[in-house]
Amino acid sequence: MKPIAIFRHSPGEGPGYFATFLDRHSLPWTLFRIDDGMLPPPTADGFSGLCFMGGPMSVNDDLPWIPGMLELIRDADCKNIPLIGHCLGGQLMAKAFGGTVTRNPVKEIGWGRVEPGAEATQLSTGWLGSAAPFEAFHWHGETFTIPPGATRILQSVHCANQAFVRGPHLGLQCHVEMTESMIRTWCRQWAAETAHPSASVQTPEQMYLGMEDRITAMRVVADRLYSRWSSGLRRD
Repeated sequence: MKPIAIFRHSPGEGPGYFATFLDRHSLPWTLFRIDDGMLPPPTADGFSGLCFMGGPMSVNDDLPWIPGMLELIRDADCKNIPLIGHCLGGQLMAKAFGGTVTRNPVKEIGWGRVEPGAEATQLSTGWLGSAAPFEAFHWHGETFTIPPGATRILQSVHCANQAFVRGPHLGLQCHVEMTESMIRTWCRQWAAETAHPSASVQTPEQMYLGMEDRITAMRVVADRLYSRWSSGLRRD
């Protein structure tokens, strides 16, 4: 089986629990450190699936690797190679598929409930089972529109589009891959982001409250999503 390519765009935003899931299921993977100067491969031919992690940049920024990443996403789609994106990764997928990425009405940082969109009940059940609604982790100021050919499966009070499905592909705005160490690192790295708490922005203390139990509950959902996604991986 060819490996799953994981693209890291920021040192603190690695694969987290996604890598743990892959290792547990003996699914091979390789990490592309875009933040360290690596460029995306020209085609998706060498991989069974592609995973895109988060990052503090915008997909609308003039960065040298973004056009190649968008082309890679479209190439994988043409070849029916499954894609999964977390936050920035979901935004890259949405833009590659013809959607737009703009500023969300509010920053959404910390723990918050997400639930299926009413228009996607059957599709949401296929991906989530009885796991939704659930409490997810969030850290974003921008958001995507649902691209052509895709269906929204999750939404939240503060962000209308939390996840979409397009064939074998899953684009997420929320972070289901989080670990305790990642949450603590982000709170240190981006302390200014939480300096003015609000209804949609939590303090580090609020994020740490019951964190172990919250992560455990979120992993039930992550397992469901990752299992459904990985069932479509190329096995040749």
